Amino acid sequence: MFHELVSRATDLFTHMHPELLSKLSFVVDSNWDRQVAWLQSLVRFPSVRGNEESCQNWLANEFATRDWRVDRYSLADVSIDSCPSYAPMIGVDPARSIQIVATIPPAADASASKPNAGRSLILQGHVDVVPTGPEEMWTDPPFSGAVRENWLHGRGAQDMKMGISAMVFALDAIRLAGLRLDAPVYVQVVTEEESTGNGALSTLARGYKADACLIPEPTGNTITRAQCGALWFKLRLQSNPMHVESMPDEGNVILSALSLLASLRALTRRLNEAAARHTWFKDFPNPIKFSPGVIHGGDWASSTPSWCEVDCRIGLLPGTPVEEMEQTVIDTVAEAAKADPLLSENPPQIIWNGFRAEGAVLQPGSKAEEVLAQAHAAVFDAKMRSRLSTAVNDTRYYALYQNIPALCYGPTGEGLHGTNERADLLNLKQTTLVLAAFIATWCGAYS
Repeated sequence: MFHELVSRATDLFTHMHPELLSKLSFVVDSNWDRQVAWLQSLVRFPSVRGNEESCQNWLANEFATRDWRVDRYSLADVSIDSCPSYAPMIGVDPARSIQIVATIPPAADASASKPNAGRSLILQGHVDVVPTGPEEMWTDPPFSGAVRENWLHGRGAQDMKMGISAMVFALDAIRLAGLRLDAPVYVQVVTEEESTGNGALSTLARGYKADACLIPEPTGNTITRAQCGALWFKLRLQSNPMHVESMPDEGNVILSALSLLASLRALTRRLNEAAARHTWFKDFPNPIKFSPGVIHGGDWASSTPSWCEVDCRIGLLPGTPVEEMEQTVIDTVAEAAKADPLLSENPPQIIWNGFRAEGAVLQPGSKAEEVLAQAHAAVFDAKMRSRLSTAVNDTRYYALYQNIPALCYGPTGEGLHGTNERADLLNLKQTTLVLAAFIATWCGAYS
């Protein structure tokens, strides 16, 4: 009976069948305490870059206990350096960057010859989290997983471990509701999302493909229509040190670094003026973001610094090739260096050390988006809104290189990349139900 109901919803895209939604809602609610405890365990892993292995091993075991087929591999096991958008990984051991793909095959009696057969799906999340910053700025320890008043606290709780819990427990809800899927689902949990994207890229190189992809990043239950790309680079400046008593007016590489940053800020203003003519971002104020995120330099306060390094990030609009933005950065830095007496004699280096990510657009009108919109409307009793993002997410790989609908839609929280990050648990429960309804419909669930 459920196969008939869900197939009809998939075929007509007119509504999410109330009997299906009611059954899924019951099991999501019944399993809720377990989901919260599971998310707490996940948040308590301090899975900053290079330290994700124990978290991934735990997830691999969790997936195996569900009888999902688990593929555990490292980035050293996959050749991705010739793939599009491969990003250099400086200072990170690829052999310790563990990726997990769990395959849920279609039910034994499923058949592609059935009318309205289900379609395959990739569900993907990332476990790498950004650094915590000073722990004394947090109300609770950053990896506490503390729960208070329907909020779960901790680094990574919002970005994006709550999304991982939503996709895993949505699949649990389908199973507990007595439903089987007519098409395979691939549950991918990757690393490097916050720095290169190479984890997601490796799954493509590994051969995993599907008819659609959904990544439940913390979008506040909106769907990402377009995303800017990102380019990481390090500015490295050097000069001979001297005592400050002998320093000329223009003789400090830290001050010279500031002049380079001023030139890059001026470039950003020009790029944002041009963005007013972009198809998707023309009405978005200043979509190109430039930030110097890390700075080091010098050895002694009374000596001029012999070195300075600044790690930077700049955005690029969809349609701008990464190579074009790299050349723009090179030209901007070179021109600014010519005008600086110290740098004209000691040209700065540019080192590409992370993201080489293109922007991407989710074109409207796919059936996958329509199914998701119906599931969202059924749960929230409201139309699903879209958003534009000045940050990157891993859906770009599927949109750009597999030409499949790649949906970035997920729950809400607060403190993204900041202190006191937290997940909204009431919203997470609703989002888990949305994902369960979407998966059941898209993949052709039946009893």
